[in-house]
Amino acid sequence: MYGGSVGISFMQSGARTPTRRQLLSAIAKVGGTAALYQAMTSLGHAAETRFPGPPNLQGARPGASVIVLGAGLAGLLAAFELRKAGYKVQILEFQNRPGGRNWSLRGGDSYTELGGATQKVGYAAGNYFNPGPWRIPHHHRTLLHYCKQFGVALEPFIQFNHSGWIHSSQAFGGKPVRFNAAAADFEGNIAELLAKSVNAKALDDAVTLEDRERLLEALKGWGMLDKDYRYAASLRTSSHRGFKRPGGGGVDGAPIPSDDLYSLHDVLDPQVWTSMGFFMNHEMQTTMFQPVGGMDMIGKAFAKQVEGLITYNAKVSKIAQDDKGVVVTYADTVTGKVTEAKGDWCVCTIPLGILGQMDLAVTDEMMAAIKAVPYSGQVKMGLEMNRRFWEEDDDIYGGHSFTDQEIGLISYPNNNLFQDGPAVLLGAFARDLGAFRLAGMTPEQRIEVALAQGSVIHPKSYRKEFRTGASVAWSRVPWTLGCCARWNEETRKQHYQTLVAMDRRIVLAGEHASYVGCWMEGALLSSLDAITRLHKRALSA
Repeated sequence: MYGGSVGISFMQSGARTPTRRQLLSAIAKVGGTAALYQAMTSLGHAAETRFPGPPNLQGARPGASVIVLGAGLAGLLAAFELRKAGYKVQILEFQNRPGGRNWSLRGGDSYTELGGATQKVGYAAGNYFNPGPWRIPHHHRTLLHYCKQFGVALEPFIQFNHSGWIHSSQAFGGKPVRFNAAAADFEGNIAELLAKSVNAKALDDAVTLEDRERLLEALKGWGMLDKDYRYAASLRTSSHRGFKRPGGGGVDGAPIPSDDLYSLHDVLDPQVWTSMGFFMNHEMQTTMFQPVGGMDMIGKAFAKQVEGLITYNAKVSKIAQDDKGVVVTYADTVTGKVTEAKGDWCVCTIPLGILGQMDLAVTDEMMAAIKAVPYSGQVKMGLEMNRRFWEEDDDIYGGHSFTDQEIGLISYPNNNLFQDGPAVLLGAFARDLGAFRLAGMTPEQRIEVALAQGSVIHPKSYRKEFRTGASVAWSRVPWTLGCCARWNEETRKQHYQTLVAMDRRIVLAGEHASYVGCWMEGALLSSLDAITRLHKRALSA
């Protein structure tokens, strides 16, 4: 529906047919990130991934060696498959842990961001916060394949929850409303409007007489319309949006329908339909999964497959190459000792914002491609609460509540349902201007903003039950300088093929080298493609 309104605005302005870039920009302005992603999916920018199966790397030359830079998922998978094929592999990792952005913060952890602010995480035992990836779509087959192969236990991630809240400062008097009620009233109002158009014969040129009757019947059923094709308060509409008093037992068990239907003006607020559209995006459709015990369980399982190959605390400063091999200079971040690693080939998974600052022996075209891609700067916060008030008070078990405030949304934990004691919810997933503002604050200030804005949705319990929190502003993460790569149509056309091509003996891999950006799946697919091409080049050399 947003596509139609955007198209009309272009036509009314007298412009020619909009370019794809203009269309996406307009959609983003009107409907926000969720609407933009849905449009990108429709235009083929984001779609179901394809997994050809593990790579066939037969015939590796005896003694051939590969240096893998980065022990994120792309680097770990590259090392696993290359060693399995017979290559001698060494992994250099800047941090003291594997996984990269596949990361969980737990009680007792310490994290220092750019600028020097250090957070000491105080969560209760067993609780955690995933600052990076936090869910796995059911069609991300590469990741699911290797999770199964490496023994990573997965559990459902509750993505779609009708009981969550929708909050817009511009609608419903600024108060949060239940998702099911807002969605039902949106659908009911739209169904009534369309039924009126059909009955007024406004669609006779587009709908046959037979389909006209079928459409009216469909609208009556889907939109919960009455016999006169009106969307009005009734037991029937309440069965969709919720009751004023639900049915019970005994003499006073009759249900009372809700009579506070929201106006067409309110349900047309972008916060309503973008929240509904969020769950229509292919990447966001059920079923989704998460690792049992935290997202970092994936990185740990991948690292276990290449045990003994990873050198941690290795800060790479120079990558040189010639026709015979690759030399990587790195320093131990603990002792300061500088070492050179030598190999025949190199798979580099270092994020582009970091890589572009290094002494790197690649072509000018490759360096231009590396520097052409900016990174997004999302901010996420994990707030530990003394009790699961969202379950006990609001009947919310997993899923999300959406707001037009800077925090963007609140996401409720999908594990340990019904348990007593502290639990961690995602108190912010801020993007764009909201993330920019939050990133400029201290960690303590960010938590205060999250508490203030979350209290709009949960006014009785949010501050009262707050125990402790942690935040990660991705633009301040020292080892990535951003969350994930943000290509656009122009940069992909000009630089993408250069970025993913082999530069003599170096090949790049990671989510930035894929069309499935910002997802672990993209990193893995990129890795498999990179090592397949490296292997072919190695055999021909």
